[in-house]
Amino acid sequence: MISNSVFKNTVLFSFLLMVSCGSSFKKQETKDKKKEVATENPTSEIKTGDENIQAYLPILKNKKVGIVTNQTGIVSDKTHIVDFLLEEKVLLQKIFAPEHGFRGTADAGEHVVDGKDTKTGLPIISLYGDNKKPKPEQLEGIEILIFDLQDVGARFYTYISSLHYVMEACAENNIQLIVLDRPNPNGAIVDGPILEKEYTSFVGMHPIPLLHGMTIGEYAKMINGEKWLKDGIQCNLIVIPCLNYNRNMAYSLPVKPSPNLPNDQAINLYASLCLFEGTNVSSGRGTEKQFQIYGSPFLPKSNFSFTPISNFGSKDPMNKDQLCYGEDLTTIPKVTKLELKWLIKAYNETFDKSKFFNPFFTKLAGTKKLQQQIETGTLESEIRKSWEKGLADFKEMRRKYLIY
Repeated sequence: MISNSVFKNTVLFSFLLMVSCGSSFKKQETKDKKKEVATENPTSEIKTGDENIQAYLPILKNKKVGIVTNQTGIVSDKTHIVDFLLEEKVLLQKIFAPEHGFRGTADAGEHVVDGKDTKTGLPIISLYGDNKKPKPEQLEGIEILIFDLQDVGARFYTYISSLHYVMEACAENNIQLIVLDRPNPNGAIVDGPILEKEYTSFVGMHPIPLLHGMTIGEYAKMINGEKWLKDGIQCNLIVIPCLNYNRNMAYSLPVKPSPNLPNDQAINLYASLCLFEGTNVSSGRGTEKQFQIYGSPFLPKSNFSFTPISNFGSKDPMNKDQLCYGEDLTTIPKVTKLELKWLIKAYNETFDKSKFFNPFFTKLAGTKKLQQQIETGTLESEIRKSWEKGLADFKEMRRKYLIY
């Protein structure tokens, strides 16, 4: 028979054991919950250069700073980099805006005027039109210039041309340049003809393929390293890298980089469909499916048609107010190369081939050869073969500047 005291001790021990076990279960449950949360929000989340704050904020302390940016210059919580720097008491002096303007609302090629940011009161200097390169008087008093723009990896996307001129101006005026790097949404795709020197323009400044497969920070290193700036001068350059990123990762832009690149599909197809800008075929400007459709009044009637009109992205689009027949590419799988099949098909089917190409095509292609190949019926496989040596040489050069 168990004594009363032994019974009491047994009950007490059982109670304490239950409490202890319950506490252990709760601790384990908490650990499991934490593990669950960690899986949902992996620490390997990509951070852009402007989110790599500790790498650049100390450099800016007590310095007079200018910034080249637009609507894509946002930090993680969608705070604009300009507002973030001002909150951090950085001595921000001036904003420089590329094509499309500081808020990214101007049409491609539209004249953007200087002005003042209504929110911060900071002066805005346009780096487009006649003033592609900052003038010495515009840089006066600036000790460090920040460059924070989202590129899309295509040679004719003019933010890399703006980068060239900004680097040149910094080199000439002894100003340090900090590039806040951002992922390339077209990742590692390297494809297309190499630009030939005689066709250099603002839509193609360097001997690179149409798709270069680099981030804008890597590209800045290449401009410097290859001495592409005037007279071979070099810029005092710092690239603030992205964190937890490699170029094979998918990356969806949180903000559209320009008015006519509204989504991931448009960005992915941009390099392939932008070649239509050098023809009489619409690439979707003047619709809500820019760079996701193509068509013209000069192609045969088909099941798909659209009519470009003046809208927020294009005041005077190609084939404005005309019924265009073509193809809808909004739901096709992601492309992994420069696609020529739509361009070749449109040329073969157009009513009057002599009116298909215009002079802008050569600037976009960076060579006369591509138009000649299409006009003479060269097979796509042969066209691609003609790019092979140039692409191999470029990849070898590019390798020296890769960060990721």
